[in-house]
Amino acid sequence: MSAEFPVRRFRTVFISDVHLGTRGCQAELLLDFIKHMECETLYLVGDIVDGWKLKSGWFWPQAHNDVVQKILRLARKGCQVIYIPGNHDDRAREFCGVHLGGVVVTRDAIHEAADGKRYLVLHGDEFDGVTRHARWLAFLGDWSYRTVLALNTVFNRVRRRMGFGYWSLSAYLKVKVKNALQFIENFEAAVAEEARRRGVDGVVCGHIHKAEMRDIHGIAYINDGDWVESCTALVEHFDGRMEILEWSKMRSWSVIDRARPRSGAEIEEPAAA
Repeated sequence: MSAEFPVRRFRTVFISDVHLGTRGCQAELLLDFIKHMECETLYLVGDIVDGWKLKSGWFWPQAHNDVVQKILRLARKGCQVIYIPGNHDDRAREFCGVHLGGVVVTRDAIHEAADGKRYLVLHGDEFDGVTRHARWLAFLGDWSYRTVLALNTVFNRVRRRMGFGYWSLSAYLKVKVKNALQFIENFEAAVAEEARRRGVDGVVCGHIHKAEMRDIHGIAYINDGDWVESCTALVEHFDGRMEILEWSKMRSWSVIDRARPRSGAEIEEPAAA
């Protein structure tokens, strides 16, 4: 694929679950996405920085710093940047109502689209019973999830060398494992019900690393996915239409790899929801 790729313009962009500070963060792909998009409003829908992982060991390469600088630059250039912290960056919730470098920090937000529809925007961890009531189990799940994705990293490195595209083992397991499916369905129903309670038309969230757009009893449920497994973003077009972009499929890995060659010893360590 040619390195030439047009800049795409959107009214609003939503991204979440970037997990800066982990080896599994697909920072280069996110930088490539930011380079090729312009928007009036950018929502950071939680888990942008992984405070859980940074507590146990510092990992902060230049690409992760570049992501932060790019976002701050968008704010300086007039893009409205709204940061809604998640469970992995929950310390930032102490700054709700504060402007940090042009970035507005808030617990949640109501977004009005160009077509007049109103969306509740939140990370979603409030509706995850494990995260709320059994934090030790959430940490155990975090470790287990990173183990599965570490295997996925090795597998996809082989696929890349053979010329194949990205394939997510964890996403496959989410679809195949009954309990995981039930958890996702319960989460989606709970978040949609909160949107109904707030009197809005839909909800935009993250947290579970599964991009999705569907109707739940009259409420538009939209999950913008993540930048660890699927590398997806939700975008609002200027007519109010919402679309999930799968950037890892839209862009060739070879283009990103040429931008920053990786050493053979670099093992990506993904992060959990």
